Amino acid sequence: MKDSERKGLIALPVVVLLGALVAVAGSQHGTNVAGIPLFAAAVAGAFIIQWLVFIPSFKAQTEKYFDLTGSLTYVAITVALVLLTPGIDARGLLLAAMVTAWALRLGTFLSRRIHKAGKDDRFDDIKPSLVRFLNVWTIQGLWVVFTAAAAWVAITSTNRVGMDWLAILGLVIWVAGFGIEIVADTQKSRFKADPANKGRFISTGLWSKSRHPNYFGEILLWTGVAIIAIPVLQGWQWVALISPVFVTLLLTKVSGVPMLEKKADNSWGGQADYEAYKKNTPVLIPKFG
Repeated sequence: MKDSERKGLIALPVVVLLGALVAVAGSQHGTNVAGIPLFAAAVAGAFIIQWLVFIPSFKAQTEKYFDLTGSLTYVAITVALVLLTPGIDARGLLLAAMVTAWALRLGTFLSRRIHKAGKDDRFDDIKPSLVRFLNVWTIQGLWVVFTAAAAWVAITSTNRVGMDWLAILGLVIWVAGFGIEIVADTQKSRFKADPANKGRFISTGLWSKSRHPNYFGEILLWTGVAIIAIPVLQGWQWVALISPVFVTLLLTKVSGVPMLEKKADNSWGGQADYEAYKKNTPVLIPKFG
């Protein structure tokens, strides 16, 4: 067994355990259906969906359904929680609408991107290994759980709090983040679609204000979700605030900014225009003016 597969075998139970701990904590003061905590069922569902789609994906040796499955998991479970949670209030419905809108937009965007590219080369070395490929699908389940935790806990909570200034503040922040993310992704897609820009880096529009404006928007919108959820959280439910923290750490320290910065440095490092752009443009938080 290769070292990478051995590490994968160790990581699998750790990832599932982390999901289980969040499930237990987030279920405190939460709704039960047929004696089963609804939030815990949502966490289990997030993993099960990934594993079910993994089976035919591994058999066909394809990653084409990976991103789409993650996005649709948000939608399917969020809708299920709305339908199963008795007495869901305006705050819960607002959070459900926000998560669903974001997931549908992301799923559409990623599906179009992989359709144009034909493949995702991140999976080239992973797909042949059952353990490693299963591991990335399992990690995607944890990504869904951690990211949606604040919304799902608030939706299923038995503590109901009327719409207040935090709901309004959170909505404003979410709208700003959602808008920034959409505009940034659209600008980059149009830039890359222009044959004249082949081999060049984007430094116009929002990308002239931040090197990763789409990630800034992503962090902003999940912060808005967490702010809306805060008034209903009790006891161990506060674990739900892992949502914006997780998104921020993931994008700034793990798979987002570091990977793209390294890729950009390999492509354009040493070029005067790129070095000037990198020197004068913030990594994440846009600089206006």
